[in-house]
Amino acid sequence: MGLAGRLFKGDRSVWIIFMFLCLVSLVEVYSATSTLAYKNAHFWAPIVRHATFLLMGFAAVLLLHNIPSKYYSVAIILLPVSIILLFITPFIGVNTNEAYRFMSFLGIQFQPSEFAKLACIVFVAFMLSKQDRFTPDKTFWIILIGVGLTCLLILPENFSTAFLLFVVCFLMMVVGQAPWKRMTALFVVLVASGLLLFVVVRSVPDDFVKKYMPKRAITWIERGKDFGRDKGENKYIINDDNFQVSHAKIAIARGGVLGKLPGRSVQRDFLPQAYSDFIYAIIIEEMGLIIGGIGVMMLYVFLMFRVAIIARRCEKLFPKYLALGCGLLIVIQAFINMAVAVNLIPVTGQPLPLISRGGTSTMITCFYFGMILSVSRFGAGMGDEKETAVAAPDVSMAGVAEANEVIAGTDEYKTD
Repeated sequence: MGLAGRLFKGDRSVWIIFMFLCLVSLVEVYSATSTLAYKNAHFWAPIVRHATFLLMGFAAVLLLHNIPSKYYSVAIILLPVSIILLFITPFIGVNTNEAYRFMSFLGIQFQPSEFAKLACIVFVAFMLSKQDRFTPDKTFWIILIGVGLTCLLILPENFSTAFLLFVVCFLMMVVGQAPWKRMTALFVVLVASGLLLFVVVRSVPDDFVKKYMPKRAITWIERGKDFGRDKGENKYIINDDNFQVSHAKIAIARGGVLGKLPGRSVQRDFLPQAYSDFIYAIIIEEMGLIIGGIGVMMLYVFLMFRVAIIARRCEKLFPKYLALGCGLLIVIQAFINMAVAVNLIPVTGQPLPLISRGGTSTMITCFYFGMILSVSRFGAGMGDEKETAVAAPDVSMAGVAEANEVIAGTDEYKTD
């Protein structure tokens, strides 16, 4: 076994996808952060910072994929810690873009919601694997309370993250065969609540919204109204409400089929979040629809395909649900980001996993990859070890006697 074989264990396809995403990230973040380099008066500062986080994330993947996946259940203790951090963030957090999503510790900013997503995935996987210890109904309510409380704390400052996390946990419960009657009732309640919220948002007068609603609620409502509004003759006019979406469309149109080549984007200088929320539009502008648009999308699709295979090969429940949760979170978040870039849904603020610039998001996504690779190696038997124990042969006198009886029984059926 060569050096690569000793370092990169587990599912080779997941490793290849991880490397390609990192490569795309380095190229596109380097191109898309030109405005940051200009503002900071330092040409290399933005890409050096991003490359540092990618290297740290790569080291985390190497470390985590060498830890047997059964030990990740210990990370369940992150859930109460995350809940506490989410509770205090609005009071002592850092205000960024009129939202308190970040906390600062020793000069380092991080997003508690990213740790909460990781904690919820581990929590749901652990509870689903223990349904034989608890009744299915009890497991359902424990998961619903834990995930529901976490999402409620995330909701005021980050609606899209709360929605994403709840959807992923709901899908994990579906795969984990939670009580179908309760799951159906929960689904009906959620759909009805969503429709009611949509009607309320569309019918609330603008004056009432601006006077009585919190700033973040105003942002959600205005984005929802602007997305579904028939603009008529004004649909080609770029203003503050549609500035980012309009320039994202221009970037995609400029890219065409083959693209303008990396480093030749024009819209990166107009899009305020070209390196995060709308990096997919810059990828298409520079790499084209085939390589950039479809190619990047297929990386995430193939990742979900490999995760499904890994989960199916697991003999134990916890690593199976853990891998599925991590894979679903990465892929669904990626498709939300891409849908925003092509104007299929309103702006959400979700980064493109492992590609967009961001410290906490990049590190946590690398944690997900490390866990998936650990499951593929230890839980699914795609590496050099497996967590399932092999039963030792029975060498006692009773075992020998039983073996002799079996042999004697087979001799009776022999024919000349």
